[in-house]
Amino acid sequence: MSELSDSFYKHVAQTSDFPMGLEIDHAEGCHIHTKDGKSYLDLISGIAVSSLGHRHPNVIDAIKKQLDKHLHVMVYGEYIQEPQSRFAQLLTDQLPDSLDRVYFVNSGTEANEGALKLAKKYTGRHKFVAFKNSYHGDTHGSLSVTGRDVYRNPYKPLLPDVHFIDFNDPAGLSMIDEKTAAVIMEPIQGEGGVIPADKEWLKQIRKRCDETGALLIFDEIQTGFFRTGSLFSFQYYDVIPDILSLAKAMGGGMPMGAFVSSSEIFEEFKHNPPLNHVTTFGGHPVCCAAAHANLETLLSGDFSSKAKMIEEMAREILIGDGIDEVRGRGGMIGLQLRDSDLTQKVVDECFKEGIILGWTLHSNSLVRIAPPLIIEQDLLNDALHTIQFAVQKFA
Repeated sequence: MSELSDSFYKHVAQTSDFPMGLEIDHAEGCHIHTKDGKSYLDLISGIAVSSLGHRHPNVIDAIKKQLDKHLHVMVYGEYIQEPQSRFAQLLTDQLPDSLDRVYFVNSGTEANEGALKLAKKYTGRHKFVAFKNSYHGDTHGSLSVTGRDVYRNPYKPLLPDVHFIDFNDPAGLSMIDEKTAAVIMEPIQGEGGVIPADKEWLKQIRKRCDETGALLIFDEIQTGFFRTGSLFSFQYYDVIPDILSLAKAMGGGMPMGAFVSSSEIFEEFKHNPPLNHVTTFGGHPVCCAAAHANLETLLSGDFSSKAKMIEEMAREILIGDGIDEVRGRGGMIGLQLRDSDLTQKVVDECFKEGIILGWTLHSNSLVRIAPPLIIEQDLLNDALHTIQFAVQKFA
């Protein structure tokens, strides 16, 4: 064991007994390079973060320029900082008029925590409706609306008055009533197995929220920034949320999150009391500069087509014995295999071949595929055929 590995295993808090343990030297484009000279194709984009690949030159250049100006200068919301304001303008320019104001945070779970608080403050209600097999983060509020008891049970009691209904099932809509502060949901359940929402069902949820005065929160932490083929998934579904949670691919590799809503709704954070939701590092200028460059680059390219190409190739190549289903949209693909034993063998075999795949927290028989959107067609073709070969080898 190297000195670096020794420090990692002795002093870095572990999240499982079996970390991947790669000693990272550097990363570039679609590849991660380790200190032993090996190269790995990152086919999960650091879990849907590196949509432009690792160290995109536009993002790196923006970071370097901001480093020469200033780092942290004040807690969020007090000073006018150019990276924050310019990025907020660029982001909201891409959104409907009702999503015209941004609150920057550091991560996805923080975005959802803020969204939950904002919904309670605006409506004066405290009931939430969420969905079975959903995932919204690991802090207490986000965990409270995550629909997986295996992660919730060790930390109970959590937030009270949270009710879980079945995803894509209209039977549960009556749970949304005049006591409901908000419905929180992923347009495509990520950790729950890459399950897309039914379009008409989603419209029914929007209608029910309108009828009862409940807010609709879309958690687009994984689906945002062209991951599923449109800049945000709600645009494909033609359903506008009242609050939009963002993170992951937002910062181009820097820690960044946000929740977006209307100026009217955000008024509630300014009084009773003032400063009732604050963050020290949210909207960090370096992160905002990186995020601005990241979004500008995404908007300047045809990444909608790239995401659709990823899905088309995956559906065309990943067929045969042992493969039950390929599901998802765009560059957010779930490969459902026959069982956990086959899945473990396929993931291990691909790792040996230099391809990093992911599992979800929900299923030990579903493989996550979410390559950088910059991936070249030939490289993707080779990677998908390697996966296909591995499945057939062990099926």
